[in-house]
Amino acid sequence: DVSGALCISQAWPGMARTIYNDHKRFLETYLTPYPGFFFTGDGVYRTSEGYYQLTGRLDDIINISGHRLGTAEVEDVVNHHVAVAESAVIGYPHEIKGEGKMLSFLPQNISPGAMALHGYTQETLAAELQELISKKIAKYAAPDYVQVT
Repeated sequence: DVSGALCISQAWPGMARTIYNDHKRFLETYLTPYPGFFFTGDGVYRTSEGYYQLTGRLDDIINISGHRLGTAEVEDVVNHHVAVAESAVIGYPHEIKGEGKMLSFLPQNISPGAMALHGYTQETLAAELQELISKKIAKYAAPDYVQVT
């Protein structure tokens, strides 16, 4: 069980060969960070059984009150919640913090009655997810807004 940057050792058909009018940037972005490998820009988790799970873009960072936070970190915590099928975290301009963040998530395909049976409303689930993020990462990582889609 290990996580890190997803890098490819061999080229494949259709792979990018440059960035238009900026070949130096292409080399610095994709070939220099891990010599001998093509850096995809994605994070990955590999299980002990050899399965790979993409965790998100490594360059997708939000700066919250001077703390650099990867959106994939927050999404990973939220996606482990039993009631969440998928999630996305986005940053937006914030007057005090520099950037704020909004969490949008898609609940599992369960009926409102089943959600109520487990004690969830959209508001209680949103509050539980904010608390989960606060505990697993840090208080500053909890989103300002939570949207159920």
